[in-house]
Amino acid sequence: MSAKKNDDRKSVVVVGGGHAGVNLARPLSAQLDASKYKLVLINPRPYRVLLPATLRMVVSDAQNLQSTALVPYDKLFHNGNGVFIQDSVRSMDDKVLTLGSGEQVPYDVLVLCSGMAWADPIAFPDTAEDVKSYISRSHEKFARAGNYLIVGGGAIGCELAGELKDIWPEREITLVHAERLLLNDTYTDRYRRRVADQLVARGIKIHLGDLVEDIPDHTGPAVVLTKGGLKLSTDLVVRAVGAPRPNTSFINSLNPDALTPAGFVKVKPTLQLHDYPNIFAAGDIVDWNEQKQAIKAQDHAKIVAKNIVNHFNGAPLKTYKTAFEAIFLTNGKNGGITYLGFLWGIIFGSWFTRLLKSRDLLVSRFRKENGL
Repeated sequence: MSAKKNDDRKSVVVVGGGHAGVNLARPLSAQLDASKYKLVLINPRPYRVLLPATLRMVVSDAQNLQSTALVPYDKLFHNGNGVFIQDSVRSMDDKVLTLGSGEQVPYDVLVLCSGMAWADPIAFPDTAEDVKSYISRSHEKFARAGNYLIVGGGAIGCELAGELKDIWPEREITLVHAERLLLNDTYTDRYRRRVADQLVARGIKIHLGDLVEDIPDHTGPAVVLTKGGLKLSTDLVVRAVGAPRPNTSFINSLNPDALTPAGFVKVKPTLQLHDYPNIFAAGDIVDWNEQKQAIKAQDHAKIVAKNIVNHFNGAPLKTYKTAFEAIFLTNGKNGGITYLGFLWGIIFGSWFTRLLKSRDLLVSRFRKENGL
């Protein structure tokens, strides 16, 4: 469906259909008068990939997550008040987006929430056919290996270890992490030790304060050496280290100074870009001193949605502040440990984490955000 501006309505364009984009587009479709405003959502995939469910999805088909965690956009807009375009943005200026197809999409207000380019094991392609093949190959890869070496003890590495133990409890899993404790120092030492205790209790071996010097690129048996002198043999090395890259290269065509050297979008506290009052940013691509998480993207979206309405009405804009850090870290479908970063740092164990996240990975909640 075309989004060309062939009428007098104001165009609000959202780039990216992940957590931030969905939590912007759906409420705006109810708040904006369709006779005055045109709402457009642009995303390269025909569906939203629910990131909290991806590790379980790529390990096995035990919960058939392919049918529930790849969520289409056909019910997203209230009363059909919106247009979905499946495409990527190639370049932009202060008035028009140019898509990969060559189509030009004008805008009066733009929201950039194009998300991150994740690496394997959750490097999902764009087309439905390629995603299906990617997941199938991933299932085969994990099933074929008799043991695993996970390089990186951040949230992805820890949660992946738990998912593998759920499916193959008898298989050996080793996790190597460069820091002195798992995760990072956003969280208290007490919490980080509790995370390790949970994993060790399931038979997972952990090596802290050590680095794998040369991570093999191939899939299959390997012998790796660590900086600390360990020699580790494994059937499969899984890389879970290194920050994902923001999907923001197209913003260079607007203004290279709009991005940090790492590719994150510089914003004011109102989540507007500097020098571009009609352009906002939300989600993981925002340059803000906080952990990149779905709950933060949702909080960004709430502020930006209010500010778009206020922008059109000439009202003062709201400012964003991080409430507190929190993490709901799963350990398979029945375990996990939660941290809430207020007071002295509140920790909840498996029963709480299972109830809030581990059991269904928030899939039912996120599907409701898409109107399902």
